[in-house]
Amino acid sequence: MTRTLVIGASGGIGAALDATLRARGEEVVALSRRDDGLDVTDTASVARVLGAVDGPFDRVLVATGILSPEGARPEKSLAEIDAEVMAQVFAVNAIGPALVLKELPRLLPRSGRCSVGVLTARVGSIGDNGMGGWYSYRAAKAAANQITRTAAIELSRKRPEAVIVALHPGTVETAFTADYPAHRKVTASESADNLLRVLNNLTSKETGQFFDWAGKAVPW
Repeated sequence: MTRTLVIGASGGIGAALDATLRARGEEVVALSRRDDGLDVTDTASVARVLGAVDGPFDRVLVATGILSPEGARPEKSLAEIDAEVMAQVFAVNAIGPALVLKELPRLLPRSGRCSVGVLTARVGSIGDNGMGGWYSYRAAKAAANQITRTAAIELSRKRPEAVIVALHPGTVETAFTADYPAHRKVTASESADNLLRVLNNLTSKETGQFFDWAGKAVPW
């Protein structure tokens, strides 16, 4: 039976991933700040919560993130950049995944195929940025992409069958996107199905890359 660890399981996409996998009869360990006190921005919290979890896991899904801190919004111009807000966005969207990935050597099997999907966003693509704006979120997701790729390179040295990738889930109907009604959205359940299908179809040849919900490569 496939065993999966879901980080960020109280969020819209994380909860859908958890529910979808359980409905398929798979074993899931689901962790979140709300239910487990997991603060991905705090080294001690990540070490404590993940340290209490026994591996190995065939699949790890990191579904944490914020668009902006409460009371703030994504910047529309350079004039709106605020150092404290930017630091908070980086803490959750870039440092958080890094601290989770730091625990992977203990949580992944030493041999055989395993997969790790870190949910980032297409707006973190530098090559695909044609609109500008959203400085903090774009930059933090670009950093998360780099962290994911670098971790994939390192982990592949001892786990040649591992698949570790950044994933763009599309625009999903969650509280996260409620303020953007003009965007075409899919349900969280549809997104979960899409992401799992993409991750399941990848091989070690694609490790360290960036894919969207349809399995298409996204430029860095």
